[in-house]
Amino acid sequence: MLTKFSPSRFLGIAIAFLQRFQQRRIRTFSIMFAVGLSLTLAVSACSPSASNNFGTSQTTQTPAASATTVRIGYQKASTVLYALKARGELEKAFAASGSSVTWSEFPAGPPLLEALNAGSIDFGYTGESPPIFAQAGGIPLVYVAYDPWSPKAEAILVPKDSPIKSVAELKGKKVAFAKGSNANYLLVKALEKAGVQYSDIQRVSLTPADARAVFEGKKVDAWAIWDPYLAAAEAATGARTLADATGLAPNRGYYLAAKSFVDAKPDALKIVLDQVKKVSDWAKNNPSEVAKFLSPALGIDAPVLEIAEKRREYDVLPITDEVITKQQEVADTFYKIKLIPKEIKVKEIVWQGKVNNS
Repeated sequence: MLTKFSPSRFLGIAIAFLQRFQQRRIRTFSIMFAVGLSLTLAVSACSPSASNNFGTSQTTQTPAASATTVRIGYQKASTVLYALKARGELEKAFAASGSSVTWSEFPAGPPLLEALNAGSIDFGYTGESPPIFAQAGGIPLVYVAYDPWSPKAEAILVPKDSPIKSVAELKGKKVAFAKGSNANYLLVKALEKAGVQYSDIQRVSLTPADARAVFEGKKVDAWAIWDPYLAAAEAATGARTLADATGLAPNRGYYLAAKSFVDAKPDALKIVLDQVKKVSDWAKNNPSEVAKFLSPALGIDAPVLEIAEKRREYDVLPITDEVITKQQEVADTFYKIKLIPKEIKVKEIVWQGKVNNS
């Protein structure tokens, strides 16, 4: 007996069939996507890092190099790391363990620490102020060692024919400096000592190269700057020093690392610090050689650089309570004048490991 044909019933059967077919297609696609994603992640995990877009990379690799890749951020004016890169000693130190090193160049400390925050580098060096801003901004960094540098290696300059004779006379004047730099802190402390409010000057935040141009063009009245740019400006323009950092600011440098790197690769960190120490000792004992080495990179004559080298110190030292206290003073000063949005505790991000000073 034939069943009477019903268009609506046929339509229902067709829809059900299509739904079951579609479900199978979805399940099949899901399985294929999951497998593809797994393969992609596996390949990515075995590939060298491609996240470094900040500068030239140099690598030393072996078949096991993916085990550790140490990413260093440096500035040309940061003598020790720049020399360490040029000498290739760090690559040699890591080669035995099948690890590699990459290098990224930065124009100043703040962008270097931004790269650390972005996960692009593991280790770098800056002056005393950039890590204060970084900690206040939530960047997960750790102080691992410090460099004494020198209070004579930064100063507030005025043109040689300027009528300004004292820091107190900067009230109402235009002063150039790199915001968040060591020179920023020097300027704050010098004004404070002279009885001038930070808000009473016209602040012009510029990179060293841009500040040099406006200073020479007399578009600003003063310039707070550090060596070797300080020595270059003195030699080229005869600029006068209103005040250096003596008695005002420690003017220290800091070796900094990403917290994730310190936690995951403490042995690699120690290798880096050992090699940094060796180059630092070389720099301390050979100011003329350092000047000749830096001259082509910085575009500053070697005799001028030698002046800067002879008034600075080098070392790789552990972070002591005294160092933490001085760095906390920098942080408290910046919070007081609202350069950072909140109070911070420097000691909370100090590495507890040991720096080898042998």
